Amino acid sequence: MSRTSLADVHPRAARRALLAALLTTAALVAPPAAAETLAITGATIYVSPDRKLEDATLVVTDGKITAVGAGAGVAIPASARRIDATGKVVTAGLIESACQLGLVEVELEPAGGDGRFGTAPTPIHAAFRSTDSFDPRSVAIPVARTGGVTSAIAGPTGGLLSGQSAWMSLADAARPAAPVADPAAMNAALGALAIGNGSRGHAIELLREALDDAAQYQAKRGAYDRNQSRKLAAERLDLEALLPVLSGRLPLVITAHAESDLRAALALAKERRLRLIIAGGAEAWRLADELAAARVPVILDPTANLPELMAADVRDDNAALLAKAGVQVAISTLGEASSVRTLRQLAGVAVAHGLRWDQALAAVTSVPAAIFGQPARGLLTRGGPADLVIWSGDPLELGSRAELVLIGGVPQSMQTHQTRLLERYRRVPAK
Repeated sequence: MSRTSLADVHPRAARRALLAALLTTAALVAPPAAAETLAITGATIYVSPDRKLEDATLVVTDGKITAVGAGAGVAIPASARRIDATGKVVTAGLIESACQLGLVEVELEPAGGDGRFGTAPTPIHAAFRSTDSFDPRSVAIPVARTGGVTSAIAGPTGGLLSGQSAWMSLADAARPAAPVADPAAMNAALGALAIGNGSRGHAIELLREALDDAAQYQAKRGAYDRNQSRKLAAERLDLEALLPVLSGRLPLVITAHAESDLRAALALAKERRLRLIIAGGAEAWRLADELAAARVPVILDPTANLPELMAADVRDDNAALLAKAGVQVAISTLGEASSVRTLRQLAGVAVAHGLRWDQALAAVTSVPAAIFGQPARGLLTRGGPADLVIWSGDPLELGSRAELVLIGGVPQSMQTHQTRLLERYRRVPAK
């Protein structure tokens, strides 16, 4: 049975340790050809956000967690490679619940975006599938992994109905891109985000019309195929894509900020019995009790606190107020691929403004997993997927870093485009 420390996982780890804080990355970990049996020992392990085990051991076999427990009671297979994580913290891998990672490479370059639509002239793109555009070799994905993010719900933006998001694993691109769930949700928007400078009342009217027409299409498909129905609000593929939303099999994520838009979304969800998820929700705290009663989760960025016309009454403690009312709160960067690495920082900001620490950890692990229909993820329990992170300390503290990331039980490379450039140019040849 071999025994290694974290620094021994890659022979160059020790040499790179001095650069870790600057790069927000740990020693490089070359992913093996296949998942191996690993035993992480001596760690503080959060099997769930509100339950931790001290001096604990976790065993990974064939990409699954096969044992986890405190003390010496966990049997370690003789073939396991031991990783000494004494003094370290182990959590489930972080889940980014609303972003464009793998879809948009450079935010300000139109040619680098495969997941953005304008608000006119066609605001409905429900048939768009994120997996058709997802780039597993995006330079932003390794950077996200250095922040402990192991999977992301990546989806399009722009227009009234921008299309279907997919829950993507962020495993090293040497392996084929593997969706955890495809599709994961349908994406819509209200207010100025939906139709530009038009009336927000008109936006909800158009969304209701699209859903009504999808229901008519489903009921009278034969007449539609024979061209014997009135003109509908969307094309056939878009109407087909909306059918799982109407049946409740696929959640509808509506990005909205103003209280009026949020109330309109709640009314529509009740009317159509939709699985609604709110994204953004700058003024969601105003109707926290209604959201809790309707069991509607909210995905938010706790640093998005600048007053704007669409939501003038924003609060730093939005997440804390929602959680106190019983709303499931997920924390997200809400879009930019380059910002996904800061997900844990956003969770820490929420703690600074009143959200409990365990609720903040849940907001980037177990809550996204639950609201998108994969409750076994976001936890470190026997039989669950081995997507996890070994941290140098408190994962919500900026001074801590991800030292080892496993996705599907496979150690991931912590090398990024930026670290390769550093290695290339940090020694300037003498003239």
